[in-house]
Amino acid sequence: MTRLLRLAVIAVALMILPAFGSIERLFAPDANLWPRWEAHNPASTSRVNHGAWAGLLDRYRRDTASGVALFAYGAVTSEDRAQLERYLSQLAGTPVSTLNRDEQFAYWVNLYNALTIKVILDHYPVESIRDIRLTGGIGSGPWNAKLIRVEGTELSLNDIEHRILRPIWNDPRVHYAVNCASIGCPNLAPEPWTARGLDRALDTAARAYVNDARGIRFSNGRASASRIYDWFVDDFGGNEAGVIAHLERYASPQTAARLDAAGGLSGQHYDWSLNEAAR
Repeated sequence: MTRLLRLAVIAVALMILPAFGSIERLFAPDANLWPRWEAHNPASTSRVNHGAWAGLLDRYRRDTASGVALFAYGAVTSEDRAQLERYLSQLAGTPVSTLNRDEQFAYWVNLYNALTIKVILDHYPVESIRDIRLTGGIGSGPWNAKLIRVEGTELSLNDIEHRILRPIWNDPRVHYAVNCASIGCPNLAPEPWTARGLDRALDTAARAYVNDARGIRFSNGRASASRIYDWFVDDFGGNEAGVIAHLERYASPQTAARLDAAGGLSGQHYDWSLNEAAR
């Protein structure tokens, strides 16, 4: 897209976007199915070993009083960086197409989150993941860079999230499972995702985010929602009413009452600061 055309698109967008909408929505990736990854085996009982990832999360993920989970990037030892590399190599060698659907979901989410941690470690120190420029063009950042080869196919973070997870599972709770190393993002899970208890774990993650100020923020009787619900509005019902219905599904009674009293969503917010914990 030329600079002149981009400016024209932005100018038109400013005139037609609704109140619950942003320019950033225009550049958020669509869920665009990559059919090559639809293969799976419903009868499979194979399990992927995520023990190495569990160890890294146990040593460096930090819960805080605010509810935001942080990661101690600066404390990661050279030995644990090597362990992360070995874990990613293990995942790269896994025949993911032979797994059942729930096992695949856990595989892809753990792969996405572990790759994101590696990207940060490879460029640390940084103030935000958006400062890491691995590719050019709109969106920039590390998301379009090919980072790993699985079953002979090179994949980027955007491939995993927007061409595999979102279109295959068609579940808005995907957004509560993947972590973009930012304060505004849903928390990095304290343990690896697994097929066992997956639906319950996704509901837990959804409730944790929706009922946190990162999900919905209230001020002077008005409600502001995370930009995630704007960027990927199609996953949350396609419009503000759909977003509100989704939020109410996971909101506590207190949060739901405040949302109802607000009479709608009047803004969006998101914090791209690195989710970094002190050593």
